[in-house]
Amino acid sequence: MRKFSFKKFFFSLIVFAFISAGTMVACADLVIKDGDRVAIAGDSITEQKIYSCYIEAYLLACSGLKDIKVFQFGCGGEQAKGFAARLETDVWNWKPTVVTTCYGMNDGYYRKYEELLAGEPHRSSVKKIVDFFKSKGVRVIVGSPGIVDTYTYKGRNETGANGYNETLGKLAEFDRQIALDENVNFANVHDAMMDSMIKAKAVLGESYHVAGGDGVHPGPNGQLVMAYAFLKEMGFDGQIAKIEMDFNGQTMVSAGHKLLSQKPGVVEIESSRYPFCFTGNEKDPSGNLSILPFVPFQNDLNRFELIVRNLPTKRAEVICGNEKKVFNKDDLERGINLAAEFINNPFSLPFNQLLTELYNKQLFENWMIRNFYANFGSYMPEVNKDSKLKDA
Repeated sequence: MRKFSFKKFFFSLIVFAFISAGTMVACADLVIKDGDRVAIAGDSITEQKIYSCYIEAYLLACSGLKDIKVFQFGCGGEQAKGFAARLETDVWNWKPTVVTTCYGMNDGYYRKYEELLAGEPHRSSVKKIVDFFKSKGVRVIVGSPGIVDTYTYKGRNETGANGYNETLGKLAEFDRQIALDENVNFANVHDAMMDSMIKAKAVLGESYHVAGGDGVHPGPNGQLVMAYAFLKEMGFDGQIAKIEMDFNGQTMVSAGHKLLSQKPGVVEIESSRYPFCFTGNEKDPSGNLSILPFVPFQNDLNRFELIVRNLPTKRAEVICGNEKKVFNKDDLERGINLAAEFINNPFSLPFNQLLTELYNKQLFENWMIRNFYANFGSYMPEVNKDSKLKDA
């Protein structure tokens, strides 16, 4: 599997004072640790490789953790019972230390809730998954199913969007209870997506979809909400950088960043921790930028903070890359989030290049699972002929 490493990234911040008479990673509570091997499992929504790439990009580029490896185990059409049946044949062979799951969309059979059809099989399968990985010492994050979109989902089996969301909500509650009973982590994808969808449609209109054009498979906007739910449950505090610029003294930077040079109002910084970066526009569901007002991703997970002390004027212009904005003195003293204020920033291009690389990597991993591992038994006669391969 390809190992990704990051070049340290250089950028400059310039704060011009306007003279005007008018106006570290906190590791203790993290689920993810240095050196972890994170398996991301789920159905076709996972196999889209969007939220899984967002999670991997965050772990590699934003978190400050070291030597993290991620593997994509999504499988289209799969239910929890299908994953429970293949735990040892492909997933455990990779020896994960952390597993995230996201099942339920197919488990409910796209109809009103039925206990014998959907409820009991889902509960027993999720519990089997949790029990298996716990017995191996693996940390588990049980992710609930998401939602169907109230505009684009056309309904099946005489069940519309609201009816099926009720079914998915029941399955999500089962997942929450199992996680509580088994003392493992629970990512409430369902409630996070429902909350974001209600808020987004109230502002952008009912036709703005959060669960995808087909009502089931979210685009980048809904998948960012999914990633948010998992990353929050992983325990990240969201502090990517803290840059304290003092016009009368020394600039201080947090772990993952190095001060290269400074003069009044200008600093050059070398960073090995990136802010998470976004694409699209403020109304387009095919990008992830449009969902930001409706999910607290920036505040909870993506704070690249600049604090300016002893500013000699009431306002200042901050230049970050090719973008610039004016802020008042009080806001700069409290701190501004550069990741939120400067959506297009010096990290945007390398971050999105990383996402492309991760997508291609996960595409290959997915092919391995769906093809190589699925047909591994047919290779055994050849494997048995090679002692080194047999012992691998």
